[in-house]
Amino acid sequence: MTRPGRDDDPDRLYTVTRGRSRAASTAFDLVTLVVSESEPTAGMQSEHVRILRICQFPTAVVEIAAELRMPITVVRILLSDLLDMGRITARHPRTAHTADHLPDSHLLEQVLVGLRNL
Repeated sequence: MTRPGRDDDPDRLYTVTRGRSRAASTAFDLVTLVVSESEPTAGMQSEHVRILRICQFPTAVVEIAAELRMPITVVRILLSDLLDMGRITARHPRTAHTADHLPDSHLLEQVLVGLRNL
């Protein structure tokens, strides 16, 4: 039985990442949403082109890896390249900014007490 991405030729993955084993950016985890900001251009690496086409709408990193049939670590390296080039934007579905919009913990405690009294 073969496993997509894991049983690929290691030489190919080495070439795709240009020998890198880690992404330059730490912006990508499994649920980070990625959106293309430009169209592919002539001379781009084929994997970069595929990512830009996949990400025309917000797409999670894990979905990109599944579509490309590549390991997450390789996809993160490719996404980091595109982010550095300004070809994509990335955002985590729940950032620290959204924490400001969470209800007050005191209010949540009052609701809980009210529900218990029902």
